[in-house]
Amino acid sequence: MTQLSTTNTFTAEYAQMRDEADPLKRFRDEFLIPQHQGKPVAYFCGNSLGLQPKAAEDSVKQELRDWSELGVEGHTQARRPWVSYHELLTEALAEITGSLRSEVVAMNALTVNLHLLMASFYRPNKERFRILCEAKAFPSDQYALQSQAEWHGLMPAEVIREIHPREGQHHIELDDILQAIREEGSQLALVMIGGVNYYSGQVFDMETITREAHKVGAIAGFDLAHAIGNIHLKLHEWNVDFAAWCSYKYLNSGPGGTAGIFIHEKHASSPETFRLKGWWGHNKAERFKMGPDFEPIPTAESWQMSNAPVLSMAVQIASLELFRQAGMTNLLGKSKALTAYADQLLSEVMRQGPLAGAFEIITPKDRGCQLSLLFSRHGRAVFDYLTANGVIADWREPNVIRIAPVPLYNQFSDIYRLASLLAQFPG
Repeated sequence: MTQLSTTNTFTAEYAQMRDEADPLKRFRDEFLIPQHQGKPVAYFCGNSLGLQPKAAEDSVKQELRDWSELGVEGHTQARRPWVSYHELLTEALAEITGSLRSEVVAMNALTVNLHLLMASFYRPNKERFRILCEAKAFPSDQYALQSQAEWHGLMPAEVIREIHPREGQHHIELDDILQAIREEGSQLALVMIGGVNYYSGQVFDMETITREAHKVGAIAGFDLAHAIGNIHLKLHEWNVDFAAWCSYKYLNSGPGGTAGIFIHEKHASSPETFRLKGWWGHNKAERFKMGPDFEPIPTAESWQMSNAPVLSMAVQIASLELFRQAGMTNLLGKSKALTAYADQLLSEVMRQGPLAGAFEIITPKDRGCQLSLLFSRHGRAVFDYLTANGVIADWREPNVIRIAPVPLYNQFSDIYRLASLLAQFPG
């Protein structure tokens, strides 16, 4: 079996030393790590489903107790009153996304929110109707864009322009996006791109894309499913018009956890901005008077359709408390260190041993914690081999293994374990 290089950085002892020196190491103990043959797995799927915070169970049980003891009175008398429950998430979400508190709200699910936002911000006419997105966006985004075009009586093929990587590349050049925006010009209604591409892990320059979109009079919106809790976001400062995210990946809010939205205050505060109306978006002081006329809350909250899904949000509260304790700056610093270490060890595996030349890292250097490994041979066999040996990664057709070293719970030792197994691949 081929071994990794014997230099200090390629040893289990080095990885353990880095773990011991990690100022955030205590946060791993705040999560429940799945087991394999009686030992914790090396879990690299936080970009698909984050691990369960230990505090989640007590957080949910608190709401179940209040429900059992108070019934409907829990809306006002629960320890965390349900009528304003979503507000408990606002401060943390604003900090993580670089937003004002008035610009964010936790609600619904990701694609539902994208449709609600596009109902407000994709309003095509004869002159301005085109949509720009990245090629190989997450399929649900593509479906949403297609159906929005159809809803307005337009043909998706005539409306949607996808920006592809250049020949021989796996990421999209920023210049190509900006050039496409300029070419579309006054016909461009909406730029809708993933902040981080789910497949390649590429981080897009949202600030520059937004600025260029605004120059031609277009709206700039982003799907942040793979960005929130993963990269540095400054949505308000970047003047982004809208964004949406899920919470079950890096935010560790559980399968199907409550999603969220950002709407820049210039839109959110204006009653002239069209929004689909629901009673939880109505003026809080007047809501229970049950009047017939909708008066929008002058914040992103006015996009809420219904009252909060309390049991789901209880998990998110537990997770966001860990983000608050750790601090995004510290988490991003560890994320860069973990990903750089993974890049270093995987590059060694690519150069020698049974998998030499079998894969390449297609994620650009400007990235979050995800690395996408594109295999030319053995891809599925490698994935199955890792799984059988307690390393949980993510497979994406036709031939990519994604790994995400998440700073809240992954260790340098996890990365060494992954690389060591790859160096001993029996295929």
